[in-house]
Amino acid sequence: MNQLINPVAYAEINLAAVRHNLAKVRSHAPQAKIMAVVKANAYGHGLLRIAQALGDADAFAVARLDEGLRLRQAGIKHRIVVLQGFTDANELRQLIDYQMETIVHSSHQVDLLEGGEADYILPVWLKIDTGMNRLGFKAKDVDSMYRRLKQCRLVNPAINFVTHLASADDTSNVFTAQQIQSFNETLAPYPCTNQGERSIGNSAGILAWQDAISDWVRPGIMLYGISPFSDSTGLDLGLKPVMSLHSRLIAVKPVQKGESVGYGNSWVCHKDTTIGIIAIGYGDGYPRYAKPGTPIVLNGQRVPLVGRVSMDMITVDLAAQVSAKPGDKVTLWGDGLAVEEIARYADTIPYTLVCGITRRVHFRSI
Repeated sequence: MNQLINPVAYAEINLAAVRHNLAKVRSHAPQAKIMAVVKANAYGHGLLRIAQALGDADAFAVARLDEGLRLRQAGIKHRIVVLQGFTDANELRQLIDYQMETIVHSSHQVDLLEGGEADYILPVWLKIDTGMNRLGFKAKDVDSMYRRLKQCRLVNPAINFVTHLASADDTSNVFTAQQIQSFNETLAPYPCTNQGERSIGNSAGILAWQDAISDWVRPGIMLYGISPFSDSTGLDLGLKPVMSLHSRLIAVKPVQKGESVGYGNSWVCHKDTTIGIIAIGYGDGYPRYAKPGTPIVLNGQRVPLVGRVSMDMITVDLAAQVSAKPGDKVTLWGDGLAVEEIARYADTIPYTLVCGITRRVHFRSI
Protein backbone atom coordinates (compact mmCIF):
# COMPACT_ATOMS: atom_id res chain seq x y z
CA MET A 1 0.00 0.00 0.00
CA ASN A 2 1.41 3.38 -0.99
CA GLN A 3 2.02 5.83 1.83
CA LEU A 4 0.77 9.40 1.52
CA ILE A 5 3.67 11.65 0.58
CA ASN A 6 1.84 14.76 1.74
CA PRO A 7 -0.93 13.85 4.21
CA VAL A 8 -3.82 16.29 4.45
CA ALA A 9 -4.27 16.44 8.23
CA TYR A 10 -1.19 15.70 10.32
CA ALA A 11 0.21 16.22 13.79
CA GLU A 12 3.86 16.93 14.51
CA ILE A 13 5.28 15.67 17.81
CA ASN A 14 8.32 17.58 19.05
CA LEU A 15 10.38 15.10 21.06
CA ALA A 16 12.93 17.71 22.09
CA ALA A 17 10.04 19.63 23.66
CA VAL A 18 8.89 16.67 25.76
CA ARG A 19 12.44 16.19 27.03
CA HIS A 20 12.59 19.90 27.88
CA ASN A 21 9.35 19.55 29.83
CA LEU A 22 10.73 16.59 31.78
CA ALA A 23 13.71 18.73 32.73
CA LYS A 24 11.27 21.43 33.85
CA VAL A 25 9.61 18.92 36.17
CA ARG A 26 13.01 18.13 37.67
CA SER A 27 13.66 21.81 38.27
CA HIS A 28 10.44 22.04 40.28
CA ALA A 29 11.00 18.80 42.19
CA PRO A 30 14.77 18.24 42.24
CA GLN A 31 14.73 15.72 45.10
CA ALA A 32 11.80 13.67 43.83
CA LYS A 33 11.69 10.75 41.44
CA ILE A 34 9.53 11.25 38.36
CA MET A 35 6.77 8.87 37.34
CA ALA A 36 5.93 10.12 33.85
CA VAL A 37 2.24 9.63 33.08
CA VAL A 38 1.81 8.20 29.58
CA LYS A 39 -1.74 6.88 29.86
CA ALA A 40 -4.32 7.39 27.09
CA ASN A 41 -1.70 6.93 24.36
CA ALA A 42 0.50 9.50 26.12
CA TYR A 43 -2.36 12.00 26.13
CA GLY A 44 -2.83 11.42 22.41
CA HIS A 45 0.83 11.98 21.54
CA GLY A 46 1.80 8.35 20.94
CA LEU A 47 2.60 5.97 23.79
CA LEU A 48 5.79 4.41 22.46
CA ARG A 49 7.35 7.49 20.89
CA ILE A 50 6.86 9.46 24.11
CA ALA A 51 8.10 6.68 26.38
CA GLN A 52 11.18 6.23 24.23
CA ALA A 53 11.82 9.99 24.33
CA LEU A 54 11.48 10.05 28.12
CA GLY A 55 14.26 7.63 28.89
CA ASP A 56 15.41 9.87 31.75
CA ALA A 57 12.15 9.38 33.66
CA ASP A 58 12.39 7.13 36.72
CA ALA A 59 9.17 5.26 35.96
CA PHE A 60 6.09 5.34 33.79
CA ALA A 61 2.46 5.43 34.90
CA VAL A 62 -0.30 3.98 32.75
CA ALA A 63 -4.00 3.75 33.49
CA ARG A 64 -4.59 0.18 32.35
CA LEU A 65 -2.73 -3.08 32.12
CA ASP A 66 -2.81 -3.24 28.31
CA GLU A 67 -0.91 0.06 28.12
CA GLY A 68 1.80 -1.38 30.35
CA LEU A 69 1.96 -4.53 28.24
CA ARG A 70 2.56 -2.42 25.12
CA LEU A 71 5.48 -0.73 26.83
CA ARG A 72 7.02 -4.01 27.98
CA GLN A 73 6.52 -5.67 24.60
CA ALA A 74 8.27 -2.69 22.98
CA GLY A 75 11.31 -3.28 25.18
CA ILE A 76 10.74 -0.57 27.80
CA LYS A 77 12.63 -1.63 30.95
CA HIS A 78 11.54 1.18 33.29
CA ARG A 79 9.37 0.65 36.31
CA ILE A 80 5.73 0.71 35.19
CA VAL A 81 2.88 1.48 37.58
CA VAL A 82 -0.67 0.57 36.57
CA LEU A 83 -2.89 3.25 38.09
CA GLN A 84 -6.16 1.30 37.90
CA GLY A 85 -4.45 -1.84 39.12
CA PHE A 86 -5.99 -5.24 38.40
CA THR A 87 -9.49 -6.67 38.61
CA ASP A 88 -9.04 -10.44 38.40
CA ALA A 89 -6.47 -13.19 38.83
CA ASN A 90 -5.55 -13.19 35.15
CA GLU A 91 -4.64 -9.49 35.21
CA LEU A 92 -2.67 -10.03 38.41
CA ARG A 93 -0.79 -12.86 36.70
CA GLN A 94 0.13 -10.57 33.78
CA LEU A 95 1.34 -7.84 36.15
CA ILE A 96 3.63 -10.40 37.70
CA ASP A 97 4.78 -11.97 34.42
CA TYR A 98 5.70 -8.56 32.98
CA GLN A 99 7.14 -7.28 36.27
CA MET A 100 4.99 -4.22 36.65
CA GLU A 101 3.72 -2.44 39.76
CA THR A 102 0.14 -1.93 40.84
CA ILE A 103 -2.06 0.49 42.66
CA VAL A 104 -4.11 -1.32 45.32
CA HIS A 105 -7.36 0.51 45.95
CA SER A 106 -9.92 -2.12 46.95
CA SER A 107 -10.32 -5.02 49.37
CA HIS A 108 -11.13 -7.22 46.36
CA GLN A 109 -7.58 -6.71 45.11
CA VAL A 110 -6.18 -7.56 48.54
CA ASP A 111 -8.19 -10.79 48.51
CA LEU A 112 -6.59 -11.74 45.17
CA LEU A 113 -3.12 -10.89 46.41
CA GLU A 114 -3.57 -13.03 49.50
CA GLY A 115 -4.37 -15.99 47.28
CA GLY A 116 -1.53 -15.44 44.83
CA GLU A 117 1.83 -17.16 44.43
CA ALA A 118 4.80 -16.02 42.34
CA ASP A 119 8.57 -15.74 42.24
CA TYR A 120 8.31 -12.00 41.51
CA ILE A 121 7.68 -9.92 44.63
CA LEU A 122 5.10 -7.39 43.45
CA PRO A 123 5.63 -3.74 44.39
CA VAL A 124 2.33 -2.18 45.41
CA TRP A 125 1.11 1.37 45.93
CA LEU A 126 -1.61 1.54 48.56
CA LYS A 127 -4.00 4.26 47.44
CA ILE A 128 -5.55 6.54 50.03
CA ASP A 129 -8.76 8.37 49.18
CA THR A 130 -8.23 11.83 50.63
CA GLY A 131 -11.35 13.32 49.09
CA MET A 132 -11.40 12.55 45.37
CA ASN A 133 -13.92 9.77 46.10
CA ARG A 134 -12.94 7.62 43.18
CA LEU A 135 -10.39 4.89 43.87
CA GLY A 136 -8.70 4.32 47.20
CA PHE A 137 -9.23 3.47 50.85
CA LYS A 138 -10.64 5.88 53.39
CA ALA A 139 -8.28 6.75 56.22
CA LYS A 140 -10.08 4.46 58.68
CA ASP A 141 -9.41 1.41 56.48
CA VAL A 142 -5.76 2.06 55.64
CA ASP A 143 -4.23 0.32 58.65
CA SER A 144 -6.14 -2.94 58.19
CA MET A 145 -5.36 -3.07 54.47
CA TYR A 146 -1.74 -2.24 55.15
CA ARG A 147 -1.44 -5.07 57.66
CA ARG A 148 -3.03 -7.54 55.26
CA LEU A 149 -0.66 -6.52 52.48
CA LYS A 150 2.33 -6.89 54.81
CA GLN A 151 1.34 -10.52 55.35
CA CYS A 152 1.09 -11.33 51.62
CA ARG A 153 4.06 -13.40 50.42
CA LEU A 154 3.45 -12.05 46.95
CA VAL A 155 3.78 -8.39 47.98
CA ASN A 156 6.99 -6.42 48.41
CA PRO A 157 7.08 -5.56 52.14
CA ALA A 158 8.13 -1.97 51.40
CA ILE A 159 4.60 -0.78 50.65
CA ASN A 160 4.27 2.55 48.88
CA PHE A 161 1.49 5.09 49.41
CA VAL A 162 -0.27 7.31 46.88
CA THR A 163 -3.19 9.71 46.65
CA HIS A 164 -4.67 11.88 43.92
CA LEU A 165 -5.49 15.58 44.10
CA ALA A 166 -8.95 16.66 43.00
CA SER A 167 -8.57 20.43 42.65
CA ALA A 168 -4.88 21.28 42.51
CA ASP A 169 -5.47 23.29 39.34
CA ASP A 170 -7.47 25.80 41.42
CA THR A 171 -4.85 27.53 43.55
CA SER A 172 -7.53 29.38 45.52
CA ASN A 173 -9.19 26.16 46.68
CA VAL A 174 -8.17 25.06 50.18
CA PHE A 175 -9.28 21.49 49.41
CA THR A 176 -5.82 20.62 48.07
CA ALA A 177 -4.13 21.62 51.33
CA GLN A 178 -6.74 19.57 53.19
CA GLN A 179 -6.01 16.53 51.02
CA ILE A 180 -2.28 16.81 51.59
CA GLN A 181 -2.82 17.18 55.34
CA SER A 182 -5.15 14.16 55.38
CA PHE A 183 -2.59 12.06 53.50
CA ASN A 184 0.21 13.01 55.87
CA GLU A 185 -1.89 12.50 58.99
CA THR A 186 -3.06 9.09 57.80
CA LEU A 187 0.55 8.05 57.23
CA ALA A 188 1.96 9.48 60.45
CA PRO A 189 2.22 5.98 62.01
CA TYR A 190 4.34 4.78 59.08
CA PRO A 191 7.84 6.32 59.18
CA CYS A 192 9.23 7.13 55.73
CA THR A 193 12.57 5.55 56.56
CA ASN A 194 11.40 1.94 56.32
CA GLN A 195 7.86 1.88 55.02
CA GLY A 196 8.08 2.50 51.29
CA GLU A 197 7.71 5.68 49.29
CA ARG A 198 4.99 8.28 48.80
CA SER A 199 3.46 10.15 45.89
CA ILE A 200 0.99 13.04 45.85
CA GLY A 201 1.77 15.62 43.19
CA ASN A 202 0.29 15.66 39.70
CA SER A 203 1.19 18.44 37.25
CA ALA A 204 -0.76 21.13 39.08
CA GLY A 205 0.54 19.87 42.41
CA ILE A 206 4.12 20.05 41.18
CA LEU A 207 3.71 23.60 39.89
CA ALA A 208 1.59 25.17 42.61
CA TRP A 209 1.70 23.14 45.81
CA GLN A 210 5.15 22.64 47.31
CA ASP A 211 3.76 20.31 49.98
CA ALA A 212 2.54 17.97 47.24
CA ILE A 213 6.12 17.16 46.28
CA SER A 214 7.21 14.01 48.10
CA ASP A 215 9.30 10.96 47.17
CA TRP A 216 7.65 10.71 43.75
CA VAL A 217 5.81 13.16 41.52
CA ARG A 218 3.49 12.13 38.70
CA PRO A 219 3.54 14.74 35.91
CA GLY A 220 1.02 14.26 33.15
CA ILE A 221 -0.26 17.20 31.12
CA MET A 222 2.78 19.41 31.78
CA LEU A 223 5.03 16.85 30.06
CA TYR A 224 3.16 17.65 26.86
CA GLY A 225 3.73 21.39 27.23
CA ILE A 226 0.20 22.18 28.36
CA SER A 227 -0.78 24.14 31.45
CA PRO A 228 -3.01 22.42 34.02
CA PHE A 229 -4.38 25.85 34.96
CA SER A 230 -7.27 27.51 33.14
CA ASP A 231 -5.71 30.98 33.23
CA SER A 232 -2.35 30.19 31.62
CA THR A 233 -0.65 28.33 28.80
CA GLY A 234 2.29 25.99 28.91
CA LEU A 235 4.49 28.70 27.45
CA ASP A 236 3.60 30.95 30.39
CA LEU A 237 5.03 28.26 32.67
CA GLY A 238 8.24 27.73 30.73
CA LEU A 239 6.98 24.58 29.02
CA LYS A 240 7.20 23.79 25.31
CA PRO A 241 4.17 22.49 23.38
CA VAL A 242 4.79 19.00 22.08
CA MET A 243 1.93 18.61 19.58
CA SER A 244 1.07 20.87 16.68
CA LEU A 245 -1.91 20.06 14.45
CA HIS A 246 -1.93 21.01 10.78
CA SER A 247 -3.92 20.69 7.58
CA ARG A 248 -4.24 22.68 4.36
CA LEU A 249 -6.59 24.95 2.51
CA ILE A 250 -8.44 23.01 -0.19
CA ALA A 251 -10.70 25.70 -1.67
CA VAL A 252 -11.23 29.46 -1.77
CA LYS A 253 -14.54 31.02 -2.81
CA PRO A 254 -16.36 34.36 -2.65
CA VAL A 255 -19.45 34.68 -0.46
CA GLN A 256 -21.82 37.61 -0.68
CA LYS A 257 -23.35 39.64 2.12
CA GLY A 258 -26.41 37.89 3.52
CA GLU A 259 -25.35 34.38 2.49
CA SER A 260 -24.88 31.73 5.14
CA VAL A 261 -22.00 29.29 5.53
CA GLY A 262 -22.15 25.72 6.77
CA TYR A 263 -24.72 23.48 8.41
CA GLY A 264 -27.72 25.07 10.04
CA ASN A 265 -27.23 28.46 8.34
CA SER A 266 -25.87 29.58 11.69
CA TRP A 267 -23.25 32.01 10.36
CA VAL A 268 -24.32 34.74 7.94
CA CYS A 269 -21.91 37.05 6.13
CA HIS A 270 -22.35 40.66 7.18
CA LYS A 271 -20.43 41.85 4.11
CA ASP A 272 -19.00 40.42 0.90
CA THR A 273 -15.96 38.32 1.74
CA THR A 274 -13.88 35.33 0.73
CA ILE A 275 -14.20 31.97 2.47
CA GLY A 276 -11.49 29.34 2.80
CA ILE A 277 -12.28 25.66 3.26
CA ILE A 278 -9.81 23.62 5.32
CA ALA A 279 -9.57 19.84 5.26
CA ILE A 280 -10.10 19.02 8.92
CA GLY A 281 -13.15 18.46 11.11
CA TYR A 282 -14.49 16.55 14.06
CA GLY A 283 -13.75 13.33 12.17
CA ASP A 284 -10.10 14.20 12.76
CA GLY A 285 -10.60 15.35 16.34
CA TYR A 286 -10.99 19.07 15.79
CA PRO A 287 -13.57 20.21 18.38
CA ARG A 288 -17.15 20.10 17.11
CA TYR A 289 -18.18 23.00 19.32
CA ALA A 290 -15.46 25.47 18.42
CA LYS A 291 -17.20 28.83 18.13
CA PRO A 292 -17.07 31.28 15.21
CA GLY A 293 -14.03 33.43 15.78
CA THR A 294 -11.82 30.55 16.90
CA PRO A 295 -8.38 31.41 15.52
CA ILE A 296 -6.61 29.37 12.85
CA VAL A 297 -3.16 30.26 11.56
CA LEU A 298 -2.84 30.49 7.78
CA ASN A 299 0.41 31.63 6.20
CA GLY A 300 1.57 32.90 9.57
CA GLN A 301 -1.51 35.03 10.21
CA ARG A 302 -4.62 34.37 12.24
CA VAL A 303 -7.98 34.02 10.52
CA PRO A 304 -11.33 33.32 12.23
CA LEU A 305 -13.39 30.18 12.03
CA VAL A 306 -16.89 30.79 10.60
CA GLY A 307 -19.83 28.43 10.44
CA ARG A 308 -20.11 25.07 12.14
CA VAL A 309 -17.34 22.52 12.31
CA SER A 310 -18.34 19.55 10.16
CA MET A 311 -16.93 16.04 9.99
CA ASP A 312 -14.27 16.69 7.36
CA MET A 313 -14.05 20.46 6.90
CA ILE A 314 -14.06 23.82 8.57
CA THR A 315 -14.43 27.26 6.99
CA VAL A 316 -12.56 30.47 7.73
CA ASP A 317 -13.03 34.10 6.75
CA LEU A 318 -10.18 35.13 4.45
CA ALA A 319 -10.87 38.87 4.47
CA ALA A 320 -7.37 39.40 5.90
CA GLN A 321 -5.79 36.80 3.61
CA VAL A 322 -6.72 37.82 0.09
CA SER A 323 -3.75 35.99 -1.44
CA ALA A 324 -4.52 32.64 0.20
CA LYS A 325 -4.78 29.71 -2.21
CA PRO A 326 -5.51 25.98 -2.14
CA GLY A 327 -2.59 24.02 -0.75
CA ASP A 328 -1.55 26.64 1.79
CA LYS A 329 -0.55 25.19 5.17
CA VAL A 330 -2.87 25.70 8.11
CA THR A 331 -2.12 25.36 11.83
CA LEU A 332 -5.02 24.43 14.10
CA TRP A 333 -2.92 24.56 17.28
CA GLY A 334 0.77 24.67 18.10
CA ASP A 335 3.45 26.85 16.53
CA GLY A 336 2.31 29.99 18.33
CA LEU A 337 -1.37 29.06 18.66
CA ALA A 338 -1.83 27.52 22.10
CA VAL A 339 -4.09 24.50 22.39
CA GLU A 340 -5.30 26.01 25.67
CA GLU A 341 -6.70 28.94 23.68
CA ILE A 342 -8.54 26.65 21.27
CA ALA A 343 -9.98 24.74 24.22
CA ARG A 344 -11.45 27.95 25.64
CA TYR A 345 -13.16 28.73 22.33
CA ALA A 346 -14.64 25.22 22.35
CA ASP A 347 -15.75 25.29 26.01
CA THR A 348 -13.58 22.32 26.84
CA ILE A 349 -10.14 21.56 28.28
CA PRO A 350 -6.95 20.98 26.30
CA TYR A 351 -6.75 17.39 27.55
CA THR A 352 -9.79 16.48 25.44
CA LEU A 353 -8.28 18.04 22.32
CA VAL A 354 -4.92 16.28 22.33
CA CYS A 355 -6.48 13.00 23.47
CA GLY A 356 -9.19 13.25 20.82
CA ILE A 357 -7.12 13.22 17.62
CA THR A 358 -8.41 10.36 15.48
CA ARG A 359 -6.61 7.66 13.54
CA ARG A 360 -6.93 9.32 10.16
CA VAL A 361 -4.60 12.11 11.26
CA HIS A 362 -1.01 11.24 10.35
CA PHE A 363 1.60 11.60 13.08
CA ARG A 364 5.26 12.36 12.63
CA SER A 365 8.05 13.07 15.10
CA ILE A 366 10.28 16.07 14.67
